[in-house]
Amino acid sequence: MTHDIKRALIMATGGRRKANRAKKEETTWQERVIQIRRVSKVVKGGKKLSFRAIVVVGNERGQVGVGVGKASDVIGAVKKGVADGKKHLIDIPITKSNSIPHPIDGVGGGAKVIMRPAAPGTGVIAGGAVRTVLELAGVRNVLAKQLGSNNPLNNARAAVNALSTLRTFAEVAEDRGIAIENLYI
Repeated sequence: MTHDIKRALIMATGGRRKANRAKKEETTWQERVIQIRRVSKVVKGGKKLSFRAIVVVGNERGQVGVGVGKASDVIGAVKKGVADGKKHLIDIPITKSNSIPHPIDGVGGGAKVIMRPAAPGTGVIAGGAVRTVLELAGVRNVLAKQLGSNNPLNNARAAVNALSTLRTFAEVAEDRGIAIENLYI
């Protein structure tokens, strides 16, 4: 990465602020840039360069989304990615131990993700984009494994796909038409 891109990335993600600057209202949403790529399109006059940013947005309380933004500069791409991520938010159930209710698989493109609940104190055992998605969703104890592709966008989408299919014990009991106490019998 060139120096200009790094500086633009730092400014877009809110790094290196002056201490005496007046604080704006603090939002609960956090954004993390997973990847920034320089992409080009061949047009009549030559190549047109632009940037693609993959951003994960979450509130660490059960809401998370993945967004992609493209623009001619890095800051614009990150802003578009954040807006796209907020459009595609999902709600996920989190247990009292800050884990997921049950094991789940997710698919996104050529990537597959397997997630399993973990005991308190385990932490987030996952790699790459899946780790970022789980942390911003508010999951603190989980085991996850990426299979297939190592593309960050597809892995993030696979993680969101898996988290969106999670169901609570109350939902399962209601679907089956039985009391929650009779679920294990």
